[in-house]
Amino acid sequence: MGKLYLVPTPIGNLEDITLRAIKVLKEVDVVLAEDTRTSGKLLKHFDINTHLQSHHMHNEHKQVGVLVQKMKEGTTYALISDAGTPAISDPGFLLTRACVENNIEVECLPGATAFVPALVNSGLPNDRFVFEGFLPLKKGRQTRLLELAEETRTMVFYESPHKLIKTLTQFVEYFGAERPISVSRELTKLYEETVRGTASEVLEHFTDKPPKGEFVIVVGGRKD
Repeated sequence: MGKLYLVPTPIGNLEDITLRAIKVLKEVDVVLAEDTRTSGKLLKHFDINTHLQSHHMHNEHKQVGVLVQKMKEGTTYALISDAGTPAISDPGFLLTRACVENNIEVECLPGATAFVPALVNSGLPNDRFVFEGFLPLKKGRQTRLLELAEETRTMVFYESPHKLIKTLTQFVEYFGAERPISVSRELTKLYEETVRGTASEVLEHFTDKPPKGEFVIVVGGRKD
């Protein structure tokens, strides 16, 4: 029987990969990568010559059955995403679930995940929080925002640069202009930045300074 390893990869700084992750990536039979071009550069940097296979949101449904069968025959796989931990707003859940249902061992290594440093660095309560990832683009977005306006725990969101202003504007509208927010971008990279303030202050900052990079937004919960 084979095995599935879920292996986190750096979200920016290559030094954040673990020694154990490198070891696993060298020893498995195949590395399943969200984008083989991006992951190919990572593997080359660490002199990892394991065969790469594409596994992403557009083909994972078709591949799951085949991959499970190969693991039953003894093949070991490591699943990685472009950055961070697989299955956190990235492919990974479907294959993991299929392995569990077929009694195939799954092992997830600890490692980089973008929302953890953003949450801890925000200065907002992090003893209890909810991870929302990306908000719905259209259908269900307003409904979700209305629900989250009542959430008392700290909330964590992912957002792309071209949607950041829209999302912050909606946070002002639904959560209130004075709601505390922390926005982190380019975590672990050269131009890492965290902007903290009220929803209106953070919106004003990024309106004046066009957003670049990938963003994690941490929002304080509603106060009773």
